Amino acid sequence: MSEIVLTRVDDRLIHGQVMTAWVKKTRANQILIIDEEVAKDDFMSEILKMSAPSGIEIAVKGLEDAVIFLQEQETANKRLIILVKAPITIEALIDRGIVIDKLVVGGMGAKENRRVLYKNISASDEERETFKKLIDRGVPVVIHIIPDQKETDLSKYL
Repeated sequence: MSEIVLTRVDDRLIHGQVMTAWVKKTRANQILIIDEEVAKDDFMSEILKMSAPSGIEIAVKGLEDAVIFLQEQETANKRLIILVKAPITIEALIDRGIVIDKLVVGGMGAKENRRVLYKNISASDEERETFKKLIDRGVPVVIHIIPDQKETDLSKYL
């Protein structure tokens, strides 16, 4: 049976930190990127797949295809990292019956409608509300940029 070893919000998706530190720490062998835009962009999907080190499988899916993929993984033997750009995707997964034990918030950069949440992490009002909903549903939400740093409970910044 596959195990979700990390569920992370990071609007950069795959980047050096994920590929090196998080894959090593979690001993993951598969990464699932859930993003509607990237899933429809063959060029971007290929770039993300090529950025993975050997031995790491990359799947890029929209939400509904990701739910099916995750349900099928119950019979696989993978150590899976889930990467999304926004917390609303995690809420949607949970609404569709996918169990998320913990959400790690990594990179959420400054952009329109976002304001600083914690150091270099920014969130919109909608994203903050989604974090609150996830916490209310019993999902621990932590800020954890790199594995060597201590994680911080996000709820005290909402």
